[in-house]
Amino acid sequence: MTVRHIRLFDDPVLRSTAAPVQDFDRELRLLVKSLTATMRAGAGRAGLAAPQLGVPLRVVVYSYDGKSGHLVNPRLELSERRVTADEACLSAPGLWWPLERSYMVTARGRDMFGKPVTVRALGTLARVLQHEADHLDGVLFSDHLEAGERERFLAEAALTT
Repeated sequence: MTVRHIRLFDDPVLRSTAAPVQDFDRELRLLVKSLTATMRAGAGRAGLAAPQLGVPLRVVVYSYDGKSGHLVNPRLELSERRVTADEACLSAPGLWWPLERSYMVTARGRDMFGKPVTVRALGTLARVLQHEADHLDGVLFSDHLEAGERERFLAEAALTT
């Protein structure tokens, strides 16, 4: 499967809300395979969303600590418990920033064939799913930072893109 170019932080497609998938067809299966190949092409990659490849559809892939898969049209239920940890984004290579997220997530969606899927995740995998789901809504992880930290992040991101 083809490894594709990941859109960088300043690309407007990353600020758009992705459309729900309507057709669970061959084209969707190729997209999931391409997302997976692109995610696995580099060390330390734990997740990727379709908008990061310039495809405005609600599809994410993930792989962390032996758990991997994909979700189409995901919906997340977040725990109240929150933790802060360093987070990075493939669209802002090399930048890590501390960010608070929910510790536990239940993600519900569909697989590439339209069958229901539920993923329960803790810790880092929960963080990955939240991060990728944000991409589907045009939200970048820097949007969660306080104003001063966001300005510092954006200045550093501008140097890397």
